[in-house]
Amino acid sequence: MTTGLQIVECPRDAMQGIQSFIPTEVKVDYMKKLLACGFHTLDCGSFVNPSAVPQMADTAAVLTQIGPSKGNTRLLVIVANERGAARAIAYPMVDYLGYPFSVNETFQRRNTNTSTTDAFIRMRKVHEIANMAGKEMVAYISMAFGNPYGEDYNRDNVVAWADRIVREGIKIISLADTVGHANPDDIRYLFSTLTEKHPSVVFGAHFHARPDAWQTKVEAAWEAGCRRFDSAVLGFGGCPFAKDELTGNIPTEGLLGWINTQTPAGIDTDAFSNALSRASGAYKGQ
Repeated sequence: MTTGLQIVECPRDAMQGIQSFIPTEVKVDYMKKLLACGFHTLDCGSFVNPSAVPQMADTAAVLTQIGPSKGNTRLLVIVANERGAARAIAYPMVDYLGYPFSVNETFQRRNTNTSTTDAFIRMRKVHEIANMAGKEMVAYISMAFGNPYGEDYNRDNVVAWADRIVREGIKIISLADTVGHANPDDIRYLFSTLTEKHPSVVFGAHFHARPDAWQTKVEAAWEAGCRRFDSAVLGFGGCPFAKDELTGNIPTEGLLGWINTQTPAGIDTDAFSNALSRASGAYKGQ
């Protein structure tokens, strides 16, 4: 779907792997600065087991404090099961429930201790909960561009799973380059194939890459019709399974610079400059 540009800022993804707990007041201050920028969506927390992601244990408190500042920006939280979904819908400021689904069986079991088949059934139940609460769901297809386990990768298998997700009535699907393996050919194939098959669905890109490798991925997705991009200021975050500390999120400052060469990104430059100057300290909990 090649309609409006959607830039999703992801402080949750940037912060969740940081071991030292970032105080709630620091998170709130930083996210309020991000909300002033005018991003389409702010991925701001998750309702998962705190023992799995302790950094996000204060998501409820963060939501309560940033909700009045959200303006036109949508708020997204990640959930992994029905219990998390039930908690998320209790907050009226939450617009999107994000659900991670892996096309790779090994990663699905490591990530959520369940099979791909059972994870799909769980996704259906989470979608039902979201629908009943008037929330939208974003399905993330993890390992959409390969895996680190030496297992066979088939991009048509990704298309087939995306087809199944669309049939469930989910209208936003983000293809996740979980470990930074995506190459331009696979990116073009997946986005061009899926946007042609499902013109009413928004297909987004959640890329991970080394600092010198993100732009070719963004360019390939853009050429294939993608207009929804996830990123994080300074490129913080990424997936620990990548086994490469330099593989992080797409840096928002780089993404905005590139997008502005194609079309106005629509982000308040002064507000973003303010958030950018705050980011490093916020990630350090200061």
